[in-house]
Order: sequence, then C-alpha cells, then structure tokens
Amino acid sequence: MEAGEGKERFQKQRQVLIFFVLLGIAQAGSEPRHYSVAEEMESGSFVANLLKDLGLEVDDLAARAPRVVSKGKKVLLYFDRQTGDLLLNEKLDREELCGPTEPCVLPFQVLLENPLQFFQAELRIRDINDHSPVFLDKEIILKISESIMPGTAFLIERAQDLDVGGNSLQSYTVSPNSHFHLKLQDSPDGIILPQLVLDKALDREEQSEIRLTLTALDGGTPPRSGTALVRIEILDINDNAPEFAKQLYEVQVLENSPIGSQVAIVSARDLDIGAYGEISYVFSQASEDIRKTFRINAKSGELLLRQKLDFESIQTYTLNIQATDGGGLSGSCMVFVQVMDLNDNPPELTMSTLTSEIPENLQETIIAVFSVSDPDSGDNGRMVCSIQDDLPFFLKPSVENFYTLVTNTALDRETRSEYKITITVTDLGTPRLKTQHNITVMVSDVNDNAPAFTQTSYTLFVRENNSPALHIGSVSATDTDAGANAQVTYSLLPPQDPHLPLASLVSINADNGQLFALRALDYEALRALEFRVGATDRGSPALSSQALVRVLVLDANDNSPFVLYPLQNGSAPCTELVPRAAEPGYLVSKVVAVDGDSGQNAWLSYQLLKATEPGLFGVWAHNGEVRTARLLSERDAAKHRLVVLVKDNGEPPLSASVTLHVLLVDGFSQPYLPLPEAAADPAQADPLTVYLVIALASVSSLFLFSVLAFVAVRLCRRGRAASVPEGLFPGRLVDVSGTGTLSQSYQYEVCLMGGSGTSDFKFLKPVVPNFLVQGEERVSEANPSFRNSFEFS
Repeated sequence: MEAGEGKERFQKQRQVLIFFVLLGIAQAGSEPRHYSVAEEMESGSFVANLLKDLGLEVDDLAARAPRVVSKGKKVLLYFDRQTGDLLLNEKLDREELCGPTEPCVLPFQVLLENPLQFFQAELRIRDINDHSPVFLDKEIILKISESIMPGTAFLIERAQDLDVGGNSLQSYTVSPNSHFHLKLQDSPDGIILPQLVLDKALDREEQSEIRLTLTALDGGTPPRSGTALVRIEILDINDNAPEFAKQLYEVQVLENSPIGSQVAIVSARDLDIGAYGEISYVFSQASEDIRKTFRINAKSGELLLRQKLDFESIQTYTLNIQATDGGGLSGSCMVFVQVMDLNDNPPELTMSTLTSEIPENLQETIIAVFSVSDPDSGDNGRMVCSIQDDLPFFLKPSVENFYTLVTNTALDRETRSEYKITITVTDLGTPRLKTQHNITVMVSDVNDNAPAFTQTSYTLFVRENNSPALHIGSVSATDTDAGANAQVTYSLLPPQDPHLPLASLVSINADNGQLFALRALDYEALRALEFRVGATDRGSPALSSQALVRVLVLDANDNSPFVLYPLQNGSAPCTELVPRAAEPGYLVSKVVAVDGDSGQNAWLSYQLLKATEPGLFGVWAHNGEVRTARLLSERDAAKHRLVVLVKDNGEPPLSASVTLHVLLVDGFSQPYLPLPEAAADPAQADPLTVYLVIALASVSSLFLFSVLAFVAVRLCRRGRAASVPEGLFPGRLVDVSGTGTLSQSYQYEVCLMGGSGTSDFKFLKPVVPNFLVQGEERVSEANPSFRNSFEFS
C-alpha cells in the first residue's frame, strides 16, 4: 500500500518538473520583435502595424486595452487602438537617446489586459545626416621649430561629428600652401586623425607664422563640413620632446567624488633647458564630455574633476594628455578613468493603470498596475516592493518588475470611505534607498442610511400679525451617506386634522428646511399649530424620517380697548344724574371696557381726558369709576360732558375714548328728557352690541324707576315726621356704600372669554340701597382717605 502511494507521488513530481521545463523552453524561445524608424521623423509617424504580431483583430483592441510601456519617464511610442498601428509620440533624436552607440536600440513592451499579457519588442533608430563636423577649437595653434626636417608629420586636433556610420566624419582637406600637405591616419578604434606633413623646410626669419584652413567632411548626401584655422608658429630649434613617466595611467574614482577633487597626476620631462624645457599639459583628442568633466593643470599635470561623475551615464573615460615643451615638441600619454558605482539612485515607480474610486462590497478588485526600476547596478539595483500591513489590499507580482495592487476583501464605505495607500520600493544597496508613491482610493456609497433630524420635535414662536412669507424657524436633518444619497429634501406631511388648512398657513424650503408663515397669523383666532415634517434623501430607493413641529403664536397689541358701558352707538347719548347735594367721592358712573388681547396687552387704565369743568370729577385709574372730586355748588353748570380715555398696557399702547354726559339735578323727581347733542353715527351694530344696548336700557330704566319710587316714599315719611328743609334731599347726602348711583341699583360682573370673538355680560340681583342719614363727621371718620383714592383731572 505504501509502495503504491510512493509511486503515485513520484509521478506527480515528475509531471510538475516536466511542466516547468516546457515553460522555461517556451519563454527562452520568445525573442522580442524588431522594428526600425529613422530619427527626426514627425510625431505621429507610422512605425509598424502590430495586429499580426500580437495575434489580435481590430475588434479585440477595445477589450484588451493595449498600451505601450517603456523604461524611463518619457513615453516615445503610443498604440493606436483604432487601427493597431504603432506610432511615434514625439520626434526622436538618435544622438540624444544613444550618443555614439550603434546600433541605437530602444526596448519596449506592449501591455495587454483581460487577461494580463506582455509583448516584448525593440525599436531601432536609424541615423540621418543631421549634424555637421565641428572643431571644438576654432583656432588650432602649432608651434614648429625651424629645424624640423621635411617629411615630419604633425598631429592636429580632429573634428567631432555626432552622426554615425556613413554619415560620420570621413575626410579632411587643407587650404593650398607650399609648406605642408595633409595626411590622414586611421586610429585603432577607427577614428580618422589629420596630420600636417612638412614638405619644405621652414625659415622663421623668412616667415614666422603660417595660417591654413582645415576642412572636415562627412559621408552624408549631400556631405556636411566644418572648418578650423590652423595657425603655425615657427620656433627656434628644439631637439628634445617631452617624455611621460608612464604611457598609461589607470585610476578608479567614486561617482560621488566632489568637484575639484584630484583624479590623477601625470608627469613628463624634457632634457632641454630654458624655454625649450618648460612643459605644459593639455588634453589631446578630447571629446566634449571629457572637457566638461575634467580639467588639467597646465603647469603641474594634475587632473581634476570639473563636474560630478555619474556611473549610470558613463562608466569609463579615456583621456589623451599631451605634454608640449617651449620648443613645440610634444609627447602624449593615456589616462584610463573607471567610475565606481554607489547606491545614489532611489528606485523609480511608473504607474500604468490606476482606479481611484471603487464601489463597496466587491471582492478582489484591481486598483493599480505599475512597474519599478533602479538605474544602479548589482545589489544597488535590486528592489523590494511593499505596502502598509493594516490595509485590506495586497501586492501581486507580475513579469519584469510589474506589480498589481488588489483588494483582499469587500470594502464598507460607512466604516471607512477613503484609503491612503503608500507603495514603498526599497533597493538592497548600502545605504538602502527607497521611493514612496501615495494612492488615494475612494469607496463609493450605496443608500443604506435614512436622514435623521437633529431633534425629534421643534418648538417655534411667531408673533401675530406677521408679514406674509416670514421665516419663523428651521428644521435640520443629516444623512451619513454620501453624494445624492445624502442630499436631503424637506416636505410638509398631511396633518392629522383634515380641517386644518396647513398648506395655506406654513410652507417649507425643500432644500434647507426653512419654515415660512404664508399669511398673517391671529393670536385671537389661532394660538398654536402642530404638524409633522419629513426629510427624504435622493437615493434609490429613497429613505425618509419625520419630526414634530409646534408653532406657538405670540400675542401682539393689535386690539384697542372696547367700551361696553356707556354705549356709544345708541341713538341718544347716555346721561348720568347727579344730585347737587352729593359729597366728594360720589360715584357718578363706571366705564366698563374690555380688550381682545391677552397678558399686559389687556391691562386697562382709565383717565379723564376732557371735562366741561376741570376739577369737578375724577376717574379711578384701575376700575373706571367716575366720582365727584369736590362738593357741588349752585354755580356749577347743570350739564357736563366728560371724555374718558381707556388705554391698554401694550407696546405701543392702544386706546379708546368714551363720552359721558352728566346732569346735575336738585332732585330725581324732575322729569328730564335729554336732547341729543349730535346725531348718532349711522352704523350697523352687530348682534352682541344690540343685545348689550337692550340689556343696559332695561337696567337703566328699572334703576331710574326704583330710585324715583324710593325717593317718593322717603319724602312722604319725612313729611309726616318733621319739617323738611329746602330741596328734596338733605343738605349733605353721602353715599355710604361707596358705590354711587350706578351701584345703588345693580352690580355688574363682566366675564371675558379668552380666545372668543364675543364677550359675555351678565347681571346679578339688585342690592337694596341704604339711605340712612349719617352725620358728616361719621362719614369723614369712616372714610378718612376717600378723597385720595381717585385720580382727578
């Protein structure tokens, strides 16, 4: 049994091994495709059609979403998804991209999605003749001793041409002269070096300087050229040339070496003496890069750095240094400089695809696709990629330093709506360098939260008689969702009382919850209003909530006092009878008024506004009682007109006035029919006023008859008992009860129903008057402050 299981396990291991061997053979055989294009072609130029190489049809391009990915930050190519053509994204300069390297090949990849696939390719950039040969020195100086024998060759500075191949520098020419001809020499590395060969011996005394024009020609069609002036200074005889101690100097320099640091020191010596033995050091056949990077001390031969070294750009430099003595003889040596790499470049991250917003509740969603690179070498160029551990995401490695950022669980926006992901790429150099790239991922919302009011109920106050469309308050609701799911709309809900015209009383702003009173409210008609408001979001399906709103109407002083007695709308004015024998404080009448307002707006005060004879009558400020202020005399007029002002305690106060007619009589037995002083104002009385007029007229008539009957009986009794003095009444008649003529017959109780449009006025049973004659002293003793209890005008 165990032998069978071992055999089966061995077969499975062999199948896995065969699978990996076949996979390695397939990947080893997949060579990149090669394409070529000439430099300096316009942006958008056609390179190749990749449909056949990719194995796709035009209809597949939209689904596979192909894109070109290359190293570096510049994207030189782009893929046309409509035709499958590979096009240039910008002009390509071969010299800028590759320098002297030939061939100039740029690798790139085509990234396909659904499923993820990479297509390897290379683009070769063909050179065109777009650069002319250039002499770095426009004037070349040669110092030649006159003792030089004919046939001697002088190496002169060569020209530089950035083009390569057949477009590079091919030949030189020199202007016609009788002393020199041009000789071209090929160097081991294929560079053509120009040399001037002396044809005729020089004579400094005959000619001290010779000027020649040196022309460099390339092999392009048509050829390009560059010129330089060769100025030959003829020197005296110098028979020893400088010689270097070594022909080859090899040095190693760290790429972070500071500017001005020493690279090497070269040394040459000359056996001559004097000016012929003085040696100066210069670069020979140096390129522009060498001249920008290094400088040499002409006297000491010290080689110094002029700018920073960069291993990633150039790894080695070969410098030719020429030592020339005062006589023009020279010797040369070579310095080989090797740049040592340091971990001075942090890794680079290139984002290919990024999705910044994903819906919640989805599993394993691709967030981003990116690649990493490091231009350093060795361990300095090896990288490790990571993200934070506390996030619901993970990195999935792919081919050639490509990674995919994927969610590892469903996301909940209510728990967390935003994730800040930091992708950290660290190399393995010393010290380790890292690059961080921040990504913000938003989680989109679904409508799963209903709006919530800040309060379950709101109480608002508004003063009556408000202006229409007055803002009386606001309600507010919030929704924890986002976007349209959190946009709240407010509305009035149908009231529980179907007879309440809520739509004509209150409105609500659907956007901000502000409540408005549509019309002026009347406290006397409506003191409170209660209704419900709703808040609904704009999600699908929509969610809603409710809140209770109570509106309390505050009273305003908008009702003037209304005088119940004496009536002012009768056909004839009301006249009060006062005996001339009345004592001070005698109650003449009582003004009864009501106010439809409430609180201090309904507190009434009375004052005598106008009188026929000031000082004769006074009005009690709090109950409206009109009393005599002094003793009456025969000189006082018989008829008096009093105007009483009734004023409430509102702000501002409102008032009403009533006119009271008083007739002074010697006795109540005299018939008195008052004539109307003015015609009554034609007005249509309301039912309450009519009832009040009838009731008061009945009471007044009964009261008058009772008084007359009582006076007659009283007079008859006094006539039998003793003689009666002049007049029908005693000389000093005092109202002992303190109620006056009005209360001698009846007492009134006024009952005002708050919130009612009418007032109830009821009468109590008559009180039997007491006319016991008292002495003046007793009255004064019983009411010592009687005169001080009134307000007089």
